[in-house]
Amino acid sequence: MILQDKVALVTGGTTGIGRATAIAYAQQQAKVVGRRMDEGEETVRLIQEAGGEAIFVQADVTKEADVKAMVDKAVSVFGRLDIAFNNAGTVGENPSLIEQTEVEYEHIMNVNVKGVWLSMKYEIAQMLKQGSGAIVNMASALGVVALPNILLYTASKHAVVGLTKAAALQYAKAGIRINVVAPGSIKTDMFEAATDEVKAYLAGLHPIGRVGTPLEVANAVLFLSSDMASFVTGETLMIDGGYLAQ
Repeated sequence: MILQDKVALVTGGTTGIGRATAIAYAQQQAKVVGRRMDEGEETVRLIQEAGGEAIFVQADVTKEADVKAMVDKAVSVFGRLDIAFNNAGTVGENPSLIEQTEVEYEHIMNVNVKGVWLSMKYEIAQMLKQGSGAIVNMASALGVVALPNILLYTASKHAVVGLTKAAALQYAKAGIRINVVAPGSIKTDMFEAATDEVKAYLAGLHPIGRVGTPLEVANAVLFLSSDMASFVTGETLMIDGGYLAQ
């Protein structure tokens, strides 16, 4: 098992990509710490069925005290923190730029950027004490390219990519690897709620001819979290069915 006895923290770990990753971690014998209690019980059950251990801590990633308490809880229960997947995020309403409000801007940037920054702040502080660690942040294909009708989300994910690269360079010699995944369209609850026309449009954007699955993203996160990626840091891993290549 590639994560035997490792302790992994997942934000946004109770649905979609986060849940798939939490279960993938557990299947590799990692101990999992999650952020949300509401769907947490079901995820805990799935993790236990996968042979793992898990706890969930109620936390708002935009609030520094909550993030600190979440990391402290992981360390107090399991003794250390080896891996973090900073996955919590939001898309927002995203109308045209001139119709967007300051409230909408602050909401998207706070969750998608500030949340990743705060999470890394306390994750890295703990990993520095241990002399090792692996962090994976969640961006998007729209952290590398852009679409005209999703401005703030695009800006926030570009910021996550830049933040990841800079942090990776800052802590490379400290034994902490920091990478980012950039998925294309993925078959999450939000995708399933779309109309058939929208689903077909999204599938058609990808040269591979379909959207991805949460497990396909989870497998990439698992790789970056493990020693199999021991010489990989500051990398943006596209999981996009060829979207960027075109």
